[in-house]
Amino acid sequence: MKNRARNENENVKMSSYMPNVGCIGEYDGFLIVDKSGGDGSFDVESACAAKNNVPSHLVVMVNGINGSAQNWRFSATQFVKQYPHDVFIHCSECNSSKLTFDGVDVMGKRLADEVISVIKRYPDLQKISFIGHSLGGLIARYAIAILYGQDITGISSQENGEYRNDESKDQCLEEKFKGKIAGLEPMNFITFATPHLGSRGHKQVPVLCGFYTLEKVASHASRLFHRTGKHLFLTDSDTGRPPLLLQMVNDSDDLQFLSALQSFKRRVAYANARSDHLVGWSTSSLRHRNDLPKYQYFSRNDKYPHIVNVEAARSADPQQEPSLEGKFNGYKTIDLEDAMIRGLTKVSWERVDVNFSGSKRFLAHSSILVKNYWINSDGADVIQHMIDNFLL
Repeated sequence: MKNRARNENENVKMSSYMPNVGCIGEYDGFLIVDKSGGDGSFDVESACAAKNNVPSHLVVMVNGINGSAQNWRFSATQFVKQYPHDVFIHCSECNSSKLTFDGVDVMGKRLADEVISVIKRYPDLQKISFIGHSLGGLIARYAIAILYGQDITGISSQENGEYRNDESKDQCLEEKFKGKIAGLEPMNFITFATPHLGSRGHKQVPVLCGFYTLEKVASHASRLFHRTGKHLFLTDSDTGRPPLLLQMVNDSDDLQFLSALQSFKRRVAYANARSDHLVGWSTSSLRHRNDLPKYQYFSRNDKYPHIVNVEAARSADPQQEPSLEGKFNGYKTIDLEDAMIRGLTKVSWERVDVNFSGSKRFLAHSSILVKNYWINSDGADVIQHMIDNFLL
């Protein structure tokens, strides 16, 4: 089914990554397709891909809770419009709607499998970047830990029956893929309004106004979001292990969360300074509250009117994280927020603070990524800022 529409300002083509492709629209000869027969998932690629000349840089966009690939329609379109020969955009489709309640670890594994399947389809890819909105940033952090140092070529050979148990060869491959994500060169890791420190306490969910009683109720209500809610509110320590988000700030024997983050040339945290009622400024910008910039020092830029503060990446902070050995006995033995900040700031981050005003400021959480252009168009300059500073 094809519904054609022309628009001189768009220059996009959606790929046929999945079967049963249905065309949504066409812009200057580049097709926009719905691959899934109605679930709203799609990929974006430049015109080069139509000639079997796929751009070398894979950009994976990951939606937040109860979201879908459609949330990235505007951002993906603008990306390919500016870099038509450089980027291949994949809008993740494996964690949408109710699947986002399955827990960060389960969703991270699904995303890792999805990324591997894309890379197998396009073996000429050389670089990789991740962009996550809200919960999507946490999912991406888990996925890159799985993909860190992984040899996709080896996986493919094993599946084809070509794999040989050669210890010297294994060592060479391990060295070859060290510091890479799924065998690709890590470039940008970008999050938008992501609750890196979780949603527990300290006004990390602004709509609860910092009231302990409301936060306690919300913590119990988080069961409505199943395992994801427990992870976000840090109530998943009933197994005797630290909460998952606390585990994700350090390397472990199984997953190297911090090394995977460190492998990227850039790490950027976009955060709403005001009016985001779901994700607080501190948790999304990886700062202690007393380190947040003062409003009076905010400045305006004509090109990016909603970006009020940009903090360049500082040298990594080599602070020693608190030991998590032994049985985890509740929240009084360790300051979880401080531990997560100390762990995550062992790698450098660029921080970009965003401020929406006017009648649409209450839509800040969706506007920061322009979830729906007709409602959230205020955030278009934020997306443009990300694109203009993207490392190709």
